[in-house]
Amino acid sequence: MLPRLLCIALLASTVCTGAGLVHAGVLPKDSSEQYEITFWESIKDSNYAGDYEAYLKAYPNGRFAPLAQARLARLRAAASATPPTSAGKSPTAPAPPTAAPNTRPAQTPTPAAKAPPATAASSAPPAAAAAPPAPGPSAAASAHEIKDCAACPALVSIAPGSFVMGTNADDPSERPPHRVTIDHAFALAKYVVTVAQWNACVSARACAPLASDNSTSPNAPVHDVSWDDAQQYVAWLSKTTGKHYRLPTEAEWEYAARGGTTTRYWWGDEMRAGKVNCKDCGQPWHDEAPADVGSFAANPFGLYDMGGGVWEWVSDCWHISYKNAPADGRSWDEPNCQSHVIRGGSWRDGASYMLTATRFKYDSGVRYTANGFRVARDVK
Repeated sequence: MLPRLLCIALLASTVCTGAGLVHAGVLPKDSSEQYEITFWESIKDSNYAGDYEAYLKAYPNGRFAPLAQARLARLRAAASATPPTSAGKSPTAPAPPTAAPNTRPAQTPTPAAKAPPATAASSAPPAAAAAPPAPGPSAAASAHEIKDCAACPALVSIAPGSFVMGTNADDPSERPPHRVTIDHAFALAKYVVTVAQWNACVSARACAPLASDNSTSPNAPVHDVSWDDAQQYVAWLSKTTGKHYRLPTEAEWEYAARGGTTTRYWWGDEMRAGKVNCKDCGQPWHDEAPADVGSFAANPFGLYDMGGGVWEWVSDCWHISYKNAPADGRSWDEPNCQSHVIRGGSWRDGASYMLTATRFKYDSGVRYTANGFRVARDVK
C-alpha cells in the first residue's frame, strides 16, 4: 500500500516533510514512473508469487522486472519443493484464469495488483443456495435489518442526511472537503460479503470460484476480487431477489462509515486499539488473512468493519480530487472508466489508512488480495 510519507530517491531527489513528498521536478506525483515505483514498494517484500505476477503484467519491461522475475522463480521453486498445507496460505497464487475479452491489465496499480478476472458469469439461471452461517458475534437480526433471501447479506437501512465529505488534512485526492446531501434512503450491508455468501453465488454458477488464498472460514471477508467480480455478484443478487442490488456510491459509503460523526475515525480523532482490523490496530490480527466479519465493534449506524478488514469497492470512477464532485451522493461515473475507487483500508495496512476519508483506486478488472466489497440496494 502506498505509504503516506514514502521517500523514494530514484531518478529524483526527494525530501520528506510532515505534509508528504517534495520532488525535485523529475517524478510528478501522478506520473507513470511514480506509480510503478509505488507499486514495487508495496510488494517488494512479498512472499506471494501473485504480487510479482501482477507487477510483470502491468510493467513487463519495468525497471524492476528482472528482480520481480527472479523472486517469482524462487517462490515457484520453493512451492514445488514444499507443497502447501491445508492449515496455511499457499506461498504462491494459482495460475491466472482465462481472461474475459474485455480484461485489462492494471494500468494504474495502487496497493498491488493481482490476476485478471475470470471469464464472464454464466447465463445459467441461479440454483437455490443454502444459507451461509450468520456472520459475526452479533448476528441476531435487529429491528432495522433487511434480509431478502437466506443467502443474502443482512442490510441496514440508512436514512437520508447531509455531511462533509473529504478532508484537508491528508492526501490531495481527499480534497476539497465538500458538503454532500443524500436525499434518499438506501440499504447497506451490515458486513462485507463473506466467503460463504460468495460461494452461494458460485454454487448458482453466477460467480467465479475463489482463489485458493481466501480464508476457509465461511465468515471471513471474501477478498482477492475485482470490481468486475463484484458486479457479477450484485447482478446475481438482483436476479435472485428481484431487488436492485449494487455497490454503494463513494458518497454513500463515506456517509455510512462516518455514522453521523465528524471526527477522523467514527469513534474519535485518535486511533484506539481493537477498533479495526489492521496490522497495528490491536488484536485480533493475523498476517495471513483478515479477521472474520463482526470481530470488532459496529459504528453508530450498526455497520461493521467500515475500516480495516478488506478494502471495499464502490461504484464510482476514480478522480484525482473532489473538484466538481457531485453534491447529491450519486455515483461519479465517466465513459470508458478503467479505474474505480476503493475505500476503508485493509488488515494488511497500517493505522494511517483507517481514517474515514481515506480513498484509493484500482483498475476494475484486477484482483488484489486485500480487496473485497459490501453491497447496497435501493429502498423504495
